[in-house]
Amino acid sequence: MSVTIKDVAREAGVSVATVSRVLNGNCNVSEDSAERVRDAITKLNYSPNFLGRNLRKCETNVILCVMPKSEHSLYSKIVTGMQRYASKVGYDIITAVSDGVPSAEARVMNMLYNRTVDGVVLLGTLFDAQSLNRLAMNYDVALCCDGVTGADVLTVAVDDEIAAIDAVNTLIAKGHRDIGFIGTTSEAISSTARENGYRHALQAAGIPYREELVYRDSYEYPCGLDAMNYFCGLEKRPTAIFAVSDLLAIAAIHRGVELGVKIGEEISVMGFDNISMCEMMLPTVSTVEQPCEKMGEQVISKLIENIHSTVKDNKYYTVDHKIILRQSTGD
Repeated sequence: MSVTIKDVAREAGVSVATVSRVLNGNCNVSEDSAERVRDAITKLNYSPNFLGRNLRKCETNVILCVMPKSEHSLYSKIVTGMQRYASKVGYDIITAVSDGVPSAEARVMNMLYNRTVDGVVLLGTLFDAQSLNRLAMNYDVALCCDGVTGADVLTVAVDDEIAAIDAVNTLIAKGHRDIGFIGTTSEAISSTARENGYRHALQAAGIPYREELVYRDSYEYPCGLDAMNYFCGLEKRPTAIFAVSDLLAIAAIHRGVELGVKIGEEISVMGFDNISMCEMMLPTVSTVEQPCEKMGEQVISKLIENIHSTVKDNKYYTVDHKIILRQSTGD
């Protein structure tokens, strides 16, 4: 039986990715690890099958990242983390934007099908679980920032429900009981999980859920404006609002200011994501911070391991979030 790269990794006590880096002459390997790999190669008489690797296009050392929007700082931070880790291990990241159009996302995936890239990371994908599962059977695919219900695919994201619970609990701890919610009609895991977190936090605090304090539409900026119009038109308007994204929270704040509402005093607003704009506007925006760069680093690390392994890791990994308090909640 021929010796494989996994045998070398096992003998050297390192990962398959480390063996691959040594074989490719990558300098981002400690001398101790490189020496152990070289000793294992000699001991096992391992001969790399470079022809086979080239035929499988495994030496492109390029990973594709597909995002729905290019101007969203959340995605740019994730890509920064991806690039930081990739450069350390001899990989490059190229990006493509789908603009939320299914045909556009499907078209750029041709780079994966024709082996122009070794793998793909999808941010907020439009593919359903069945399509993703079929893809993952033949290609190296990962999801980041937002998972897909029923998808057996490597995923790295925050625990959206727990993060939402923490956000709403923060508002409750400040004495709020009439808490509005700006959500979406999207079936994405992040959207539904954040609404579930809102509901569970209210329930745990003994606060009745009131459908009139919930406004659902889309993630687009105008929907945040409309949401604040709606809440301010209620006979008993909320004293605090939790929005499932910073963009919606920022829009709600802008409209509130236009309507003469004292944000942080009469109505507190909490967003989700901690995009750059949260610190740039007045009032500054309280939010749930996603560790975007950490997510980017982790998803690339795990995907590269999958690229070099015959046993795929399709786990759903969660990273820690953080509540950031600013002026929009009176801090």
